[in-house]
Amino acid sequence: MSYRLNPALAGELAKYGGETASKCFNCGNCTAICALSAGEEVFPRKIIRHVQMGLDERLKESPEPWLCYYCGGCSETCPREAQPGELMMAVRRWLTSKYDWTGISHRLYVSEVWELGLLGVIALFVLGLFLVPGIFDLHFGFQEVKGPALEHVRLDLFAPKGAVHYGDWLLALILASLLAVNAFRMIRFVLRGEPGLKIPLRIWVEKFSELLVHFATQRRWLDCDNDTRMRWLQHLLLVSGYVTILLLVMVFLPWFQRDGAEFHFTALFGYYSTAVLLGATVLAMRGRLRKDEQIHKFSHATDWMFLVLLFLTALTGILLHLFRLFDLPWPTYIMYVVHLMIAVPMLVIEVPFGKWAHLAYRPLARYLVAVREAARTEQMATVEVEPQSVKA
Repeated sequence: MSYRLNPALAGELAKYGGETASKCFNCGNCTAICALSAGEEVFPRKIIRHVQMGLDERLKESPEPWLCYYCGGCSETCPREAQPGELMMAVRRWLTSKYDWTGISHRLYVSEVWELGLLGVIALFVLGLFLVPGIFDLHFGFQEVKGPALEHVRLDLFAPKGAVHYGDWLLALILASLLAVNAFRMIRFVLRGEPGLKIPLRIWVEKFSELLVHFATQRRWLDCDNDTRMRWLQHLLLVSGYVTILLLVMVFLPWFQRDGAEFHFTALFGYYSTAVLLGATVLAMRGRLRKDEQIHKFSHATDWMFLVLLFLTALTGILLHLFRLFDLPWPTYIMYVVHLMIAVPMLVIEVPFGKWAHLAYRPLARYLVAVREAARTEQMATVEVEPQSVKA
């Protein structure tokens, strides 16, 4: 295959946080020291070389950037201080913008104003739903804070569970559809690099467990040479917090969202999720402020925004719960709206377009590599058998 060079690629990548590509003189030390770089999936050297040569189409076809867990070993041992680990992170941001057909990811990564603006617009939309629901002839929000809703907490009047539940499902459907389209584009890009490879449906099915296992555990993180076990555990707990709160909101909301001040056992799961999310985000922000570890020395604006939004989502969620338990009507209603004004924009922006998307792209990359290797092996075996059958 022939590729057209893009001389502006290195400069474009710099906008995503990869300013040091020109420092690399391709010694290969980063690839040699990486425990995850093996076979045809070698990095970071090959990926950096693509950037230097302007091979943007080759980058789109590469799953390798997603196979890197940024343990920092490559950057610590780089003789030129080219920061190969951070370059891989920048390439992942760049790839996320290329998978996204809407162009929103690109705007978010290269402009803080765009990110803050979009978050603000979505937050104001959420606020508007509670301030002026009469436009849609709906009965909820601040106009219902009267009579019984002033004497005691009555979330059933302020935010009916049925309406909120349907809204959750609609939002989930939209976000899942956007992420699915972007994931499909990623698959197309990666397989485009193997034009002659035929992958039977059977192999897609046989290797599907790779996608599920790596999504649930991110277990390859444990294969890094650096001491990453604690970091892997922290990430696993963080994901468990995501999943717990997602199930509570999407599936068990009729039981999780209580109308009055009574306690319900489902709150225990909410306590776990809150503790995990608050703990993980505080540790991550502390690391980025202290910059003791290699992975925390360089922070993109979107990294900080994701952590802050996640922290505020968990914090406002637990404050809402406490206000309800103490039967404080106005603080409960106000915090409910504030919580949604933070959580909804975070989900809308981060799931299909931002940092959260790596939870889908990374296991998908492992899946594509496994599928591709199985198809290659099968195709090579077929080629070797065919000449023997002709002689016979």
